Amino acid sequence: MFTVDRESNRISPVTATTFDELGLRERDHLQEWLAHEPSALGEELLIIQKEFAGFTDTRERLDLLALDKDGNLVIIENKLDDSGRDVAWQAIKYASYCRSLKKGEIVDIFQQYLDGHVGEFNDGDDVDASSQICEFMNASDLDEVRLNPGHGQRIIMVARSFRKEVTCAALWLIDYGINIQCHKVTPYSLGEKILISVEQIIPMPEADELMISIRQKEEQEKNTQIELRKSEKLRLKYWELCLESFQGSSCDLYNNINASKDHWLSAGSGMRGCPYSLIFGKNELRVEIVLGRSSTKENKLVFDFLHKSKEEIEGNFGETMEWRRLDEKISSKIQFSCKMDGYDEDLWQGYIQWHLEYMTKLENALKKPLLEAQNQLSNEGWQIESLNN
Repeated sequence: MFTVDRESNRISPVTATTFDELGLRERDHLQEWLAHEPSALGEELLIIQKEFAGFTDTRERLDLLALDKDGNLVIIENKLDDSGRDVAWQAIKYASYCRSLKKGEIVDIFQQYLDGHVGEFNDGDDVDASSQICEFMNASDLDEVRLNPGHGQRIIMVARSFRKEVTCAALWLIDYGINIQCHKVTPYSLGEKILISVEQIIPMPEADELMISIRQKEEQEKNTQIELRKSEKLRLKYWELCLESFQGSSCDLYNNINASKDHWLSAGSGMRGCPYSLIFGKNELRVEIVLGRSSTKENKLVFDFLHKSKEEIEGNFGETMEWRRLDEKISSKIQFSCKMDGYDEDLWQGYIQWHLEYMTKLENALKKPLLEAQNQLSNEGWQIESLNN
């Protein structure tokens, strides 16, 4: 790692150091860093427990337990300067212990974690583990979420250096289909600052991406042979009926949108990455706009600009809306919802009229403010594509 002196057009090395020299500890420092920023490991992970000790007939504790976007449990084992000889065996044991965890048990484990860290996740209000998992996995209801499937348990080992015994074991396990990764974390000293570099070394990211691509292809081919689940069939049927009603209405957002088995149906707002969405869940109907561009800063700028006109927007919409800035996430949302039994087909005509009415109101209420946001941000030099594209 180097620093750049632009004035002299030269680079200077940053001093690599050790955790021991810096006086840093595994549990108090490295574990806390990863618990609060798991994306440092190269993907979106939901940490559901620290120092997990819920194993029968053993007092062993795994450092971090997480979920990935596919509902797999991820066992994260941290070491500091030296991985030691036995970290692979240690992680394998923990993965084997976790294999039998059921959905309800996983939700309870996460709820205990949330209850024990109240101030970290909210302003003191209770946080529900089930809803957090559904939001993380983009699911409308916990019944549709598959957690800890089959042999899907994963292992991530983190250390500044890995012994040959560990890397050889990891490569051998990968050959036999075990999802295991080694991440090298290197601390650097830069004056009073400490810099951290996290690098996946096993498997190499290119090989990992290829393996993921192959697994996704196999899963996709398998899924095409499996009959759609009842909930998916119901959603597909609902969206077909809903789109028929939209076709004959003044709202033309969905004229070129096809029905889907997902619980959401999106249409362009005119601003790239900021779609309007209809939500049809088991217990909720919702209309929303998602400010989901790739830049967190742009999303928050657009949200804040619209929020300044909150009173006018809600006046045009006719209802109080939910404004979700989502500071901890890239995206933001503005939404309106109602609770009901979405899967009662006898009530669908009413639900369709609700979706049509409030999506029409949402588009009308936001059309002018979105255009103003575009103009304002363009004047400030932000590269946001024209609403007319």
